[in-house]
Amino acid sequence: MMEIRSTEIKDLPLVMEIYDYARAFMRATGNTTQWIDGYPSEGLIRREIEDRHSFVCIDEQGEILGTFCFILGEDPTYQQIYEGAWLNNEPYGVVHRLATNGKRKGVSETCLNWCFERWPNVRVDTHRDNKVMQHILTKYGFQRCGIIYVKNGTERIAYQMMRVPNRKL
Repeated sequence: MMEIRSTEIKDLPLVMEIYDYARAFMRATGNTTQWIDGYPSEGLIRREIEDRHSFVCIDEQGEILGTFCFILGEDPTYQQIYEGAWLNNEPYGVVHRLATNGKRKGVSETCLNWCFERWPNVRVDTHRDNKVMQHILTKYGFQRCGIIYVKNGTERIAYQMMRVPNRKL
């Protein structure tokens, strides 16, 4: 059974290896422009660890299988949405930088389940070329809400999902 725990500074080298793997996987699946120029940087991930926003998914032996950022609260890049609308204006959690090492199925689902155990309203965004993440989100039950623009001005497809009471995740 997989579990989620807070990322520790000692995990940083393995987390960065997972991001390296994810970047290579993106390139191999046609997503050549997301996570370029060393993004996400070690400095960014270190800050997220220090701020207690970074988490890892581990297996029964403690091996790190995936990583993600989860923040409760408003994301400035979500204030304006184009070509659609958010499902609601209720408080939400945000998932960023979800990545796996590709060794085991179900890691993304485990990470998303954990997020919904903490907050029932979650938003995520992904790159137009990230067909794999779009599929994961749609399969999980997220709804495409529109387009947002991140700090560097590039567009992302915005998704949101509200957990339905008594829905088994």
